[in-house]
Amino acid sequence: MTQKNILFIMLDQLRADALSCYGNGVVATPNIDRLAQNGVKFNRCYVQGTSCGNSRASYYTGRHVRSHGATWNGWPNRVDELTLADHLAACGMSTTLMGKTHMKADFSGMRRLGLEPQSELGRFLSNAGFGQGEHDDGLHTVGVAGNYGKGTPAYFDYLRKQGYEAKNPWANWANAMEDEEGVVRNGMFLKHGHLPSRVASKHSETAYTTDRAIEMMQHMGHQNWCLHVSYIKPHWPLAAPAPYHQMYRGVDLPQASKCEAQKHNAHPIYQAFMALPQSQTYSQDDYRNHALPTYYGLVKEIDDNLGRLFASLEMQGQDKNTMIVLTSDHGDFFGDHWLAEKDLFHDVVTRVPLLIMDPSPAANSSRGSECDQLVCAIDLVPTFVDWAGGKPQWNWLEGQSLVPVLHKTAAVDRDCVVSECDYGVMGFAKQLGRTRDNARMTMLYDGRYKYVHCLGFKPMLFDLQEDPQEFSDLGRDEGYVAIRGQLSEQMLDWSAGLKNRVTVSQETFGQREGKAGEVGILIGYWQQEDVPQALRLEPEVPLK
Repeated sequence: MTQKNILFIMLDQLRADALSCYGNGVVATPNIDRLAQNGVKFNRCYVQGTSCGNSRASYYTGRHVRSHGATWNGWPNRVDELTLADHLAACGMSTTLMGKTHMKADFSGMRRLGLEPQSELGRFLSNAGFGQGEHDDGLHTVGVAGNYGKGTPAYFDYLRKQGYEAKNPWANWANAMEDEEGVVRNGMFLKHGHLPSRVASKHSETAYTTDRAIEMMQHMGHQNWCLHVSYIKPHWPLAAPAPYHQMYRGVDLPQASKCEAQKHNAHPIYQAFMALPQSQTYSQDDYRNHALPTYYGLVKEIDDNLGRLFASLEMQGQDKNTMIVLTSDHGDFFGDHWLAEKDLFHDVVTRVPLLIMDPSPAANSSRGSECDQLVCAIDLVPTFVDWAGGKPQWNWLEGQSLVPVLHKTAAVDRDCVVSECDYGVMGFAKQLGRTRDNARMTMLYDGRYKYVHCLGFKPMLFDLQEDPQEFSDLGRDEGYVAIRGQLSEQMLDWSAGLKNRVTVSQETFGQREGKAGEVGILIGYWQQEDVPQALRLEPEVPLK
């Protein structure tokens, strides 16, 4: 294989069980399923953060949230943090973006170092290293304080050229719909999800992202490349173009996974999340079942467009050179556990789909297989570097390469996965007596027990072997004191082993290891004769 490429596809807020290869019986996703059929399907992949921003920061750095510090949406990586583009550049691979990153620039760090944000290096550092391509985080909503999204994305100009005139065509056309009386409705409101968005499907965000990704692949040439195609959907607003808006209306939908017992004597943080307006809405089955078909329609739209993307890759003859990876930044409660959105640690949020199709002959033995070992979002950066022929910088990286799994040469060596949540920006944090610095939760899952450390509160604990639906919180159960103590110790060990010695490479460490005596650092010896022979200076004379 003379050229090596990586097509890194991320969907936003996609539940694993929304894909047919992960068991969904409503939506057929044949193009995504092809990756499972021709590659490896990972059944227990967990993200390291529960929001878009902190999860993606871990995907892009190969590091835990505790290490990179981008703990919430809009909180930037430090200017010196190595990212996917840095790691791949070191092994001769260029990196290009089409779509969302949810990353922000560390402007204060740039000012401290005298870097101009609009310089080539400044632009590279401003978006998690994705200095090439087209960045669009996709959320251009309008509220009483103005627009959420800053700047004018290229998609705005594209829509205007197609005849969708507006100052903000994203909000007025792509994520809006007309009701039966011709009134334009805001796609943020779930009530209107049964209506088609105001753009034709060929002009939707998903179609546009795919079109631009195809154009980018056609111009990559024969250099080794990584293209990160990052779709904003099926993240809200739940506005799907025709015919996707109605494909799954009137069909039998899976019921929300919840029980009344979860509300009784609930953990204070869990209570606070259940009380949020969005959770109150999705907890009503009628509202949830009105919105879910639109969500499924958006998933189906992405699958259809991925069919176009994969066909283009094959037409260019690049399919034999390109590793294809598909995953999500996190899932979506969608009414499960009386919750909406993300941020807590139930599997519907933290366990995400991960499909990897390695085209190399070395992966032939694993095609169509499934991996049930614990893997993480932070495993992707070392996997990409390893597969590209580079040497992972382990002084930075906290994940593991999955290439041995793809090539069936070794298993994953991991006894737990960890995910983190910073809820400091939530309005209820102060009501719970938390500050912006200590509104934190950390989850450790060892394959059976899911332990959630909650600063200032008792922990949460779930036994997924006996309670796979995570209905029963054992965090205050006297019968599980020993289990909680064991998991707490395991979490302490994890935190003590994070990679904060990033400025010292593995090679440098090896060169220094045990070498002090060779340069005359002979601490605590009584006399020359006590020193090992190899370290003695003979004869013992004053040094010149």
